[in-house]
Amino acid sequence: MTMTDRNGESRLDLEHELPAADESQENSATGATGTESETAKLKAERDALFDRLARLQAEFDNFRKRQAKENQDFRDYALNNAILGLLPIVDSFDRALQAPDGAEFRKGVELINRQFHDALTKMGVEPIEAAGQPFDPNLHQAVQTVESEDVPANHVVDELQRGYKVKGRLLRPAMVTVSKS
Repeated sequence: MTMTDRNGESRLDLEHELPAADESQENSATGATGTESETAKLKAERDALFDRLARLQAEFDNFRKRQAKENQDFRDYALNNAILGLLPIVDSFDRALQAPDGAEFRKGVELINRQFHDALTKMGVEPIEAAGQPFDPNLHQAVQTVESEDVPANHVVDELQRGYKVKGRLLRPAMVTVSKS
C-alpha cells in the first residue's frame, strides 16, 4: 500500500502490511499446530477405542469359554444324578440274576421294573397312554393299521412300544397299531 507523507512524497507503508503478513504467518503456524494437535488427539482417541475394543473382545471370548465350561459341568452333574438314580436298579438286576428259582426271579424282575419307572418319574419322564386312545400323530407313530370291530376307527388297538414325555415334551412317540373302518 502506498501513502504520501507530510512532505508529499509517496512511500510504501510497510508497517501496515508487515503485521498483516505476520498475523497470517502466525495463523498458519498456529493453524498447523492446531491441526497437528487435533490430529494427535484424534489418533490418541482412536488408539484408546481400539484398545477398548480389543479388551471387550477378549472379555467376551473369556465369557464364552467360561459359559461353555459351566454348561459342560452342569451336564456332567446332571448325568451323575441320573446315574446315581439308576445304580439301585442295576443292583436289583444283579440280585435277581442270582435268584435260584423262577418265582424269585420273576419277583426280582417286577421289582426292577417298578424301580425303573420310579427313577424315570423322579427325572420327570411320564409314559404316554396309547391303548384304546384316539390316534394322535403328535404322540403316536402308526406302524400298521388293522380292521377291528371292537375298537372305533382311528383309535389305537395295540401298543407295540411305549412312548414317553419329559416334563410335557415328547421324548419318544408310542409305536402303535391303529384301527381302520
